[in-house]
Amino acid sequence: MIRKINETLRRVPVPLVWLAGAIPFALLVFDVVTGAIGVDPVAKIEHRLGQTALYFLVASLAVTPLLRLTGISLMRFRRALGVICFAYAVPHVLTWVALDMGFLWAQMGKDIVKRPYLVVGMMAFVLLLPLAISSNNLSIRRMGGQAWRRLHKLVYLAAPLVALHWIWAAKVAERAPAFWMAVILVLLASRVVIPRPMPWTKPRRA
Repeated sequence: MIRKINETLRRVPVPLVWLAGAIPFALLVFDVVTGAIGVDPVAKIEHRLGQTALYFLVASLAVTPLLRLTGISLMRFRRALGVICFAYAVPHVLTWVALDMGFLWAQMGKDIVKRPYLVVGMMAFVLLLPLAISSNNLSIRRMGGQAWRRLHKLVYLAAPLVALHWIWAAKVAERAPAFWMAVILVLLASRVVIPRPMPWTKPRRA
C-alpha cells in the first residue's frame, strides 16, 4: 500500500506544489480587490502572509516525521515547501516595511529594539534567508551535501521563533499561535524520538 502511494507521489510534478502554494496569495489578492479584506487591510494582509508562511514551514517540517512514521515520502516536495514559505515571508516583511511603517527606517529600528515580537520575527527571517538562497542544486554541489544539510538545520531554530513571533504579536489571547508552536515542537521532538525508519515502514523484499 505504502509503495503504491509513493509511486503515485513520484508521478506528481513538483510545479503542482508551486501552483498550490500560490492559491493563498491569489485568495488574498481577490479579497483585497473585492474589498473583503476587512477594516484594517494592512494588518490583515501582513498577518495572512505571515501565517501562510508559517503553515508552509510546518508542512516542510512534517515531511521527515511522516516518512519515519508511515513510510510515505514527500521528500521531493520538501524543498519547494520551504521556498514557498520564504516566498510568503518576504512580502510579509515588505508589507510591514512599506505599508505599515512607510519606509521610516529610524522608526523601524526603534520598534524592532523595543518590541520583542519584531526582534524574534527578524531573527527568524534572517535565519530563513540563507536557506532560501541555497535551496538549489548548484548550492548543494558547491557546498557539499554535508555542509548543506548542516546549514539547513537552522530551520529547527527558525521555526519556533516564527511561532513565538506570532504569539507575542497577538494583541489578544489567541489559541492558534500556541497551537502551531506546539505542533512545531512536536515535529522537532519527533526527529529525536522516532527511529529511522520505523520497522513497519521498511519496504518488503520481493
